[in-house]
Amino acid sequence: MRMVDLIEKKRDGLSLTKAEIDFIIQGFTSGEIPDYQVSAFLMAVYFKDMTKKERAHFTMAMVETGDQVNLSDIEGIKVDKHSTGGVGDTTTLILAPLVASLGIPVAKMSGRGLGHTGGTIDKLESIPGFNVELEQEKFIELINNNKIALVGQTGNLTPADKRFYALRDVTATVPSIPLIASSIMSKKIASGADAIVLDVKVGSGAFMKNIEDAKSLARAMVEIGDEVGRKTIAVISDMNQPLGYAIGNSLEVKEAIDTLKGKGPKDLYELCLNLGSQMLILANKAQNIEEAYTMLEDAINTGKALEKFKTFITAQGGDSQVVDNPSKLPEAKYQTEVKSREKGYVNEIKSDKIGIVASILGAGRKTKDSIIDLAVGIILHKKIGDQVQKGEVLATIHSNQENVNQAIDMIYDSYNFNLKPVNPPPLIIDVIKE
Repeated sequence: MRMVDLIEKKRDGLSLTKAEIDFIIQGFTSGEIPDYQVSAFLMAVYFKDMTKKERAHFTMAMVETGDQVNLSDIEGIKVDKHSTGGVGDTTTLILAPLVASLGIPVAKMSGRGLGHTGGTIDKLESIPGFNVELEQEKFIELINNNKIALVGQTGNLTPADKRFYALRDVTATVPSIPLIASSIMSKKIASGADAIVLDVKVGSGAFMKNIEDAKSLARAMVEIGDEVGRKTIAVISDMNQPLGYAIGNSLEVKEAIDTLKGKGPKDLYELCLNLGSQMLILANKAQNIEEAYTMLEDAINTGKALEKFKTFITAQGGDSQVVDNPSKLPEAKYQTEVKSREKGYVNEIKSDKIGIVASILGAGRKTKDSIIDLAVGIILHKKIGDQVQKGEVLATIHSNQENVNQAIDMIYDSYNFNLKPVNPPPLIIDVIKE
């Protein structure tokens, strides 16, 4: 088998067999196939796409290049949740204890953030003492005992995907549906879940800027899941404005605690209950969305979800007193109010620019080795559709530097107003199933 023949085959729009895809993945991972040939192959995929079978074979071939987490010792159906990223997306911190409080095992592997804020791991590490480095045996023990545990991703999870992504990044092939879908799904499958709920973001603060592209990605990932025997559902949700009000690590933990108390932002609460409902259905805990939604609301209203969050924190070495006393979380030295220069109704919030502001303040990483400031970030006070008077506070900047003029200017640039009332965009746009 020769790589040049496979490049030609894909260039001409023909389908590759499982053996041919395995040859490419193994050869590239071992270094036997050079970067320049794989670059040509990626460009051919970019223009000619892949069939359902090819996407599934490509995904599983990447899974098989590294560690695969065995969760068979955990009782029950293991349902994972993945978000394609956004600004202020703190859903995992809420969903994990919420779903676990209903007896569904949540065995979560998460990563650190690269970009506007930290990842789930960074946010949890803003809780004093919280430990994300667990041995496999301890990880499984905690899930069987408490129905919840969360660890950092193993360094050898889908190594082929890391190599492919690095090459895609420098060959202008990142925005390819089959390549994005197989990259995401390879990590989810290698993590050992029985079923997967995907939160596919769309809008100014998301990787997918338009609905059609988001639907194509969602459909591709659901099809891969189904092809390889994982029940998969994708929820397409709006990211034309940040989710919730908090952007920044400890600030998002505080907002997650408020949401588990039933006092969180409406959009964050609604998204968590929608995603959680799909998780309950995949775990055979509920028959339909209405039943699942009621069960989740009850878990919040009775305090079950909040107690599970405390148990989760304590079990992993953290100080669960932060739940009742959030001032124990890292707090920034300075708070600066950004007051509106005009009146009207919020018509637009440029989510991507708000995310950049958080990164400039130190809430995110520029490189994987950057040290982030867990205390800093932004609290928004006005969202799309809200009426604003001149002089009213749009946002509060939490910083450990006194001069935040650049951040203030960028927040002003992020807001647009209309003199007439504005309807906020729908949060849940579509649900993609098999």
